Amino acid sequence: MLYFSRFKMILIWLAVAATVILAAPNLFPASTLAQLPSWVPKRQMTLGLDLQGGSHILLEMNQNDLIKDRLETARDEIRTLLRDAKIGYTGLAGTGRTLQVRITDPAQLDAAKKALKSLTDPVAAGLFTGGSIQEMSLDDSEPGLLKFTVTDAGIKYRTSTALEQSIEVVQRRVNELGTTEPIVQRQGDDRILVQVPGLQDPQRLKEILGQTAKLTFQMVDQSMPVQDALKGRPPAGDSVLYSQDDPPVPYLIENRVIVSGENLVDAQATYNSQNNEPVVSFRFDSKGAARFGQATAQNVGKLFAIILDNQVISAPQIREPILGGTGQISGNFTAQSANDLAVLLRAGALPATLTVIEERTVGPGLGQDSIHAGKVAGIIGSILVVAFMFVSYGFLGFLANIALAVHVAMIVGLLSLLGATLTLPGIAGIVLTIGMAVDSNVLIYERIREERRAGRSVIQAIDTGFSKALATIVDSNVTSLIATVVLFYLGTGPVKGFAITYAIGILTTVFTAFTFTRLLVSIWLRRARPKELPKAPVTFVPPGTKIPFMGIRRWTFALSSTLSILSVVLFMSVGINYGIDFKGGSLIEVQSKSGDANLGDIRSRLTELNIGEVQVQQFGAPNDVLIRVGTQDAGENAEQTVIDKVRGELQDQYNFRRVEVVGPTVSGELAKQGTIAMIVALVGILVYVWFRFEWQFAVGAIVATVHDVVMTLGFFVISGLEFNQSSLAAILTIIGYSLNDTIVVYDRVREDLRKYKRMPLPQLLNNAINETLSRTTLTSVTTSLALLALVLFGGEVIRSFTLAMLFGVVFGTYSSIFIAAPLLILFKLRPQASADEEKPVNGGKAVAT
Repeated sequence: MLYFSRFKMILIWLAVAATVILAAPNLFPASTLAQLPSWVPKRQMTLGLDLQGGSHILLEMNQNDLIKDRLETARDEIRTLLRDAKIGYTGLAGTGRTLQVRITDPAQLDAAKKALKSLTDPVAAGLFTGGSIQEMSLDDSEPGLLKFTVTDAGIKYRTSTALEQSIEVVQRRVNELGTTEPIVQRQGDDRILVQVPGLQDPQRLKEILGQTAKLTFQMVDQSMPVQDALKGRPPAGDSVLYSQDDPPVPYLIENRVIVSGENLVDAQATYNSQNNEPVVSFRFDSKGAARFGQATAQNVGKLFAIILDNQVISAPQIREPILGGTGQISGNFTAQSANDLAVLLRAGALPATLTVIEERTVGPGLGQDSIHAGKVAGIIGSILVVAFMFVSYGFLGFLANIALAVHVAMIVGLLSLLGATLTLPGIAGIVLTIGMAVDSNVLIYERIREERRAGRSVIQAIDTGFSKALATIVDSNVTSLIATVVLFYLGTGPVKGFAITYAIGILTTVFTAFTFTRLLVSIWLRRARPKELPKAPVTFVPPGTKIPFMGIRRWTFALSSTLSILSVVLFMSVGINYGIDFKGGSLIEVQSKSGDANLGDIRSRLTELNIGEVQVQQFGAPNDVLIRVGTQDAGENAEQTVIDKVRGELQDQYNFRRVEVVGPTVSGELAKQGTIAMIVALVGILVYVWFRFEWQFAVGAIVATVHDVVMTLGFFVISGLEFNQSSLAAILTIIGYSLNDTIVVYDRVREDLRKYKRMPLPQLLNNAINETLSRTTLTSVTTSLALLALVLFGGEVIRSFTLAMLFGVVFGTYSSIFIAAPLLILFKLRPQASADEEKPVNGGKAVAT
């Protein structure tokens, strides 16, 4: 095991060198890297939106718009087809998804069906359904009445095609803003995810994405005063539309569209040469220019309206025919609003309304603060872990620290190579793996010490220690990896970033702790030829410790049962402080522009806005404030209205550092995903442990893990910490850590079961726990030190995550000793042990139970 061929040594050192080279660009600013030769690696880690600032917006398409549009089109088709076929009809109207028409002459019913057959003909859907679909179905059961209904397949087809078109439009709109590397991608059947890093004005992005931008040119009906139409009923073929002015001005508009935005080929923000006011210049294609020229020639002296999303932008008078296919849109524009309108017109209209159902925006200032906090926490956590390892193992601890440095370099190098996104929870993941990475080294070193105490030579002890620790290392890390994979697939945003970082950390741990550390130890052995293992400055758990853990198992069972029941009762009665991720609403972090924040003033001003439940609290520094607004009853758009109101009220005195909005639809989905994630993780771990061990081990591991989850939920209830997506990540990580700890004990129990065939089970469990106690203690301490650094210096944003993790590590260590192990007695892992519990072994005294 300790022999390395020259070829293998070269490969290991090359792997280490490669990761160090890949990680190195992250130590330098981008401007410095640009000056280096082209062959030098320059790729850095991609920072998430929570670190570099920017916006994450989830848009949902309104299917009702698509259905309404399809029915309007079908109504025009029916009207045209029946008139062309000279078939009389009446009662052409639609409700919901159905359109109906009554044929006045029953003798023409068959001819009407034949004329309207095109409405029910299959549509070649191809890419969307893999064949053809029937968009509309016909119901002629009632004599003389034809009912056309949009089918479910038709809605799905329309939605899919409209979503693809919308993605192209959104992509063009976002690109027009001049942002770098935006992400616009499909999510599910009717949603679009937009991520724009480094965005300075998220409000402008939302305004541009929220408009359908359906532009039409229609005539103003001047045959009657608009006030008469408002008092009575507009003439057939007319509608009353309002301008964008304040107060809005009504216009009587003919429904007939002269030209639409589909005929535009260009639009630019310019200035009117006469009054120097911002305007939007446009140019039609040949078809649009001809239709516009014909309409203006026929209506000289009349008014025509330029309409955007059913609002009249302007209604100028046609003084002369406009034959060149160009024109200007004037209104109460600012330079930016004119530019935004030009962007919308160039990008094209959306086929349906897109509603913002989730928004997460972080200002660049908060991102820099998070990076600084992460660096400080990482440095302090690393120093604590490195110092503790050196104190615990002396020179062997020094070798482990070298491997730890390589471990961190490998994580950073792989994140850079893969182009993975580093988020704030991802930084926490790196710091956490620093604490947990030494676990494998502790496992190996404790095993080496044990083999040396058993009388083996130094070389034999080291060789055997590495060999016997491998299976435990693999088993303990696989269980953590299962929980992490589940978190990756069911998590979102920063939580997914944590899962990626943590998973990479688990994989690199196995390499650095087992392969690289073994290489360093073998080099030391060849050069130093030691006669004894290096001495440690401090021994935390003395060799030969024999604590009768099983003797108090009834007390620990009673304590854990009481605490678990109490946690469940508190969870059911008091409830947990759910964040907006799971109950919806808005979260806004603001920072006072000068002096400390006035919480009372903020609270009173926001209460007057009538936006429902408002919570205002200090968040870290005296000038930082966290505002929570409850979910709105009026739907998804109402959530965005709340943000607009709060921004308008506070933006003069406060900087908006972070805005998160989760609508009721998304919050329900996140809650469902969180429940599924925990169940899937537990089932996956159960299957793996059952496969590797006997069923008693698997059930015992799951019961102990559920105990830790229940305890952590109780901790959230008692502490009042907000339970959000990061908290869910903490619980899944606790599941992995708790199993990691339990597997180490179980692995030693399984080994001792083979070694001591007749030893009573309680005594065997005591031996196994005492043999692994040093490892359990040292791993718990190193992980806790890293987490403590995150709690104290990692910042407020991830404090609930790190506090929950710290609590979970403590209880995970407790449960692996006092819950998981004693359960094996309860499940009668060794049936004969019950009768032999009080019998002496090898002439010794009976073991207390």
